[in-house]
This record gives sequence, C-alpha cells and structure tokens, in this order.
Amino acid sequence: MSRPAFAAIILAAGSGTRMNSAIPKVMHPLAGRPMIAHLLEALKPLAPAATVVVIGPRMEAVTRLVAPADSVVQDPPLGTGDGVRIGLDALAGRLAPQGDIDDVLVLYGDTPLLRSETLARLLEEQKRLPAAILLAGMRPVDPGPYGRLVSAPDGAILRIVEGADAGPEERAIGLVWGGLMLIQAGCLPGLVAALDRNNAQSEFYLTAIVGLAANQGLRCRMVELPGEELIGINTRAELAEAEALMQHRLRRAVIAGGTTLVAPETVFLSADTLLGRDVVVEPNVVFGPGVAIGAGARIRSFSHIEGAVVGAGAIVGPFARLRPGAMLEEDVHVGNFVEIKEARLGPGAKANHLSYIGDSTVGAGANIGAGTITCNYDGVNKWRTTIGERAFIGSNTALVAPVEIGDGAIVAAGSVVTHDVPPDALTLARGQQVDKPGRAAEIRSRLRRKN
Repeated sequence: MSRPAFAAIILAAGSGTRMNSAIPKVMHPLAGRPMIAHLLEALKPLAPAATVVVIGPRMEAVTRLVAPADSVVQDPPLGTGDGVRIGLDALAGRLAPQGDIDDVLVLYGDTPLLRSETLARLLEEQKRLPAAILLAGMRPVDPGPYGRLVSAPDGAILRIVEGADAGPEERAIGLVWGGLMLIQAGCLPGLVAALDRNNAQSEFYLTAIVGLAANQGLRCRMVELPGEELIGINTRAELAEAEALMQHRLRRAVIAGGTTLVAPETVFLSADTLLGRDVVVEPNVVFGPGVAIGAGARIRSFSHIEGAVVGAGAIVGPFARLRPGAMLEEDVHVGNFVEIKEARLGPGAKANHLSYIGDSTVGAGANIGAGTITCNYDGVNKWRTTIGERAFIGSNTALVAPVEIGDGAIVAAGSVVTHDVPPDALTLARGQQVDKPGRAAEIRSRLRRKN
C-alpha cells in the first residue's frame, strides 16, 4: 500500500529580530545554503503533493528561492496558528475527504538540520497507526523555552503547553515538542478555526490545536525523533551551533565516501560539496558552494575553493584560490598563491606559484611561470586569454587580453604581451637591458656626500 499523499506547510514569516539582521531569518546560510533551502531539499525525496511557504511582508527573496513552491504572505503576524490558516488557503479544495491530500505536515523554516529519513519516519508512523495529530517529540538537555508535551497514562498527548505559559509542574516535563506536526487534512481546518489568542503572547498558537483535538476525542500521539535535527535557529549563536553540527555531519559523510580529511575539524564543506574517492584534503581548507573534486586529487592546506571543478589527480595549493568558473582537468597543478577564475586548465597544465589566471583557456601541458597575470579587465569589459598546449609562459609575464598564445610557444620572462603569439614562436616583449660599468659606485658616493 502506498503512502498517503501529504502537503507541507513551512512557517517562515519570522523576521529574525533576535538575529539583529535585515535579512529574513530563513535566508541566513548554513553550509553555504540558506537554511530554508536545506528543509526544501529534505522534503524533495518525499514528493509532497504541494508545498506552501508562509512568509512575512517584504520577503521577495524568500519567494524567489523557494519557487516552484507556493509562497503566501502573513501580514500582520498573528502567530503560528494564523500562519497555518493562511497556508491552508493555498490548499483550498485539495484537502481530504474531497481532495487528494490526506495529511498536512507543518514545519518551521528555521530547522535546517532535518533529514529526509527523519521526515519519512514520521510519515511512515502515521501510515502505521494513524492519528488526528502526530507530533515530533524530543528530549533536549535544556527544555527551557520549548512547549511541553502533557500526556495521558496511555501515552496519548493531551496538550502542548508553551514554555512561556508553563507552570512549575509542566516545566519539569523533559519531553517537549520538536516543531513538527503531521495532521489529518480532514480535521485541520476546523481545529485552526477554533483557535483563540488567550495566552501570554496574545497570538494564535498552533500548539493549541492539540488540546482542542483531545477535547473532541481525536487521537493525538507522539513519535520521538533525534533532538539534534529538530533544533530551531533564532539567534546568531544558535546559527553557529547549527553550523558546527552540520559540518560534523558533512565531514562524516565525505569520510565514509572515501575521502581523507587530515584534520577534519579544520575543513569546512558546503552542503553540495562533492569529493571523489581517494581525495586527500589537508588542514584548513574551505569549500564554498558548487565544488566537485575528482578522484585522487589532493587539496593542500589553506586553499579556498568555490564554484569550481577539479579533475582527477590534480593538486591544488597550498594557499590557492579557485573562484567560480574554475575548471581544472586531470593532473593539473595549481600551487601557492595562485588564483583561478572563469578559466579552464587542460590536462597536466601547471601554474605553481604567484599567478592570476582569469577568463582564460589553458591548453594541456602548458606551464605558467611565477608572477604571470592575465589582464582580463579593461575597466569596462572582460576579455579572454587563450594559451595553447605545451606553451611556456615565463615568470612575471602580463598577458593583455584579448590575446592568444599558440601551441608550443615560449614567452620570455618579464614580457608584456599585447598581441597574438604564433605557435612555436619565442616572444620577448620587454625593455632592452643596458649596463653602465662603475655607475653604481658613483651613485653611492654621491648619495653619501648629500648626507
């Protein structure tokens, strides 16, 4: 029997006041990805029949990010229960018993650590033993502000008491609500419509629907899920704690996939970082979004890589920077203090030190000497440099784009190249050396007399 169809409502209207930020809270990045994007990625394998994101005013950036999911605006913000009511408006006509949606999964947009497997477990538990409301529970070390789950002797959940409204006996309960609810679609609209604002915050609490349901004789129960995945983020300190948890998860995953992290705690990954088998990453390396590293490559210490593809067997660093659009093919060597941007380096090409290669194509086996610069920007437009296969670019060379260096050409050290170089040519583009014997001693003597 297939799993019943469900819709997801993500509550993301919080402005992030405690983050002290002009950015909507759910847009703050975690492992190189806005936190709400992690949640959407976790939902994707579960194929929700619809996804609705409830946002606040002036959150157009969130709307663009979550598309093709629907966005609806909650204005004014009257609490989580009101947010679900607005989200339900976007599902009008689709809820069971008349429609195709059997359950509604309510999530918070600031819970980026949730995994697909955990959400699937909640859905499977509802399929195994249906309840009007199935809650995610957890046991944090400090239950502090969390809503307490008040239960009957048989384990049924009778109500959730918000931390701000809890009395001493309720505050002593260690089992709290983890921010997830799976609610049968047929009863949800009526429960939300019955909410009131008689509470400490004068808001429509979503949690109050549990007590309403229990009073109507509807079964509410709980499944305990990993607390680490359910934590919400309300402050920058909590964001930093979540980043540490996410990095630990990502590091374990790449190690299990066959990558060696010499000092794992010093390597920072993005959520989409792809590291091939037998890759070795030395200490103090940062991977920004959009990075793929081929099998057997070595990333040396203090390198920063973002939006780049590194081929099998390549060596990068130490102290290298690969910017978006960098593509290194097999066995490329990019050494210390080399920066690559929007450039493709062919198999076996080398740029071992102190160079900038931007908006360029470098042929197989080419050698880029220390201090080489591709002068790709004229103040208005970007221009490309093409360096042929097996070409040799001497140290301290400036290649003024647009320019093409032919296959097998040699550009002498210290040259400023402003026009194309034919294949197999030797190019010297520098001032002629002039030696004047004895003049150094004369200059020193004159300078001493002045003192």
